[in-house]
Amino acid sequence: MNPSYRPINILLVEDNPGDVELTEDALRKSKVATKVSVVTDGEDAMDYLRQQNAYHQETMPDLVLLDLNLPRKDGMEVLREMKDDPNLKHIPVVVLTTSEAERDILASYELGANCFISKPVDLTEFRKVVESIDDFWFTIVKLPGGSRIR
Repeated sequence: MNPSYRPINILLVEDNPGDVELTEDALRKSKVATKVSVVTDGEDAMDYLRQQNAYHQETMPDLVLLDLNLPRKDGMEVLREMKDDPNLKHIPVVVLTTSEAERDILASYELGANCFISKPVDLTEFRKVVESIDDFWFTIVKLPGGSRIR
């Protein structure tokens, strides 16, 4: 492995254990090397992103997969804080949520989300969605922060 390459660091902000498992499973089959870190609420997401408290030694993510329906601090608040913070606003955010509400879609984009995806209920379709995120964000798009395994 070329030492200039590194895995894609993904922060998955998701409180549903089933969705976490499905997402991690799909990303394990990725065409590129990924390291997935999971937090289950908005407060922990912001601590992770600001590398504080229990997350002071974590690596800054290259991409955030963000659910909107979270305990303690919802996904819209997380997105707003991220995009208002000069140290975090460059990190791409994919909103991955059960919501299909037009107001959530509009609000997410207004706050700076890079993408809004409604989670399919069907497990096979859910895996396909995560695989398409993988294909697009890790194969086609050049992420800030450098190189990666292809």
